[in-house]
Amino acid sequence: MLRRACDAIDRLNNVVGRCAAWLTAFMVLGYCVVVLLRYGFGIGLIGLQEAVTYMHAAVFMLAAAYTLNQDGHVRVDIFYRSWPARRQAWVNLLGSLCLLLPVAVFIFVASWSYVADAWARGEVSSEAGGLPFVYLLKTLILVMAVQLVLAALARAGDAALQLAESRT
Repeated sequence: MLRRACDAIDRLNNVVGRCAAWLTAFMVLGYCVVVLLRYGFGIGLIGLQEAVTYMHAAVFMLAAAYTLNQDGHVRVDIFYRSWPARRQAWVNLLGSLCLLLPVAVFIFVASWSYVADAWARGEVSSEAGGLPFVYLLKTLILVMAVQLVLAALARAGDAALQLAESRT
C-alpha cells in the first residue's frame, strides 16, 4: 500500500511538472512578442509582460516537486554518490523527514495569511493594464508547499521501503 501511495504521488508530481515545463515554451514565445512589440513597434503591453512573469513564477513553483522527484535539485554529493544504497536511503529518509518536510510545512503555514489576504481583497495588479488575478499567482505558493510535502512523504516512503527490502 505504501508503494502505491508513493507511486501515485510521484505520478501526480510528474504530470504537474510536465505541464509546467510546457509553460516555458509559452514563456519564451511571450518574451519574444514583448521584445518585438516594444522595440520593433514601440508598443508596450503590461498585461503580456506580467503574464510572462507569472508563467516564470508558475514554472518555478509547479516544477519544484517534479525536479525533486527527478533528482534534479542541486546538492553537494561528494560523499553521497560513493555511499552504498542503504546509506543513501537513510540520507533520503532523514533528509525528507527532518529537512524537506519541515521547510515545506513552514512555507505553507507562513504563506497562508499572505495568500488568504490576497484572496480576500481580490488582489489585482497595481499597474495600469496589468493582470487582474494576482491572488491566483500567490495561491501557487501553497500549491508548491503541498506538492513538496507530498514529495517529501513519497521520498521518505521510498527510502523506508528500500531500507526494509535491503534488510531482508
